[in-house]
Amino acid sequence: MNEPSPLPFQASDALQALADPTRQQILHCLSQERLHVDELAARFPISRPAISKHLRQLKAAGLLVETREGRRSYYGVNLARLRELEVWLAEQRRGWQAGLARLKRMVEHDD
Repeated sequence: MNEPSPLPFQASDALQALADPTRQQILHCLSQERLHVDELAARFPISRPAISKHLRQLKAAGLLVETREGRRSYYGVNLARLRELEVWLAEQRRGWQAGLARLKRMVEHDD
């Protein structure tokens, strides 16, 4: 069986960050356009500090990029990291599908 490709980052960190529905919505907003924390906070029914905490978690997981323009920081999606995660997940899916196909053949031939 082929070993899965290692990720250059912790997949568990990215998956844990994506498990939260608010962070999913934030990532969706930021996939449309780069936003300042105040612009982003205006779109959610939670406080600005709560949005900042979610942004820190997404950034720590490598899912966001932060760019500075003067004194303001803007956030956007780290597309390269999402592509890496997508490739890794596809490899995991292929491994599971191959394993399940082998199990099915074993069960069917065991009769």
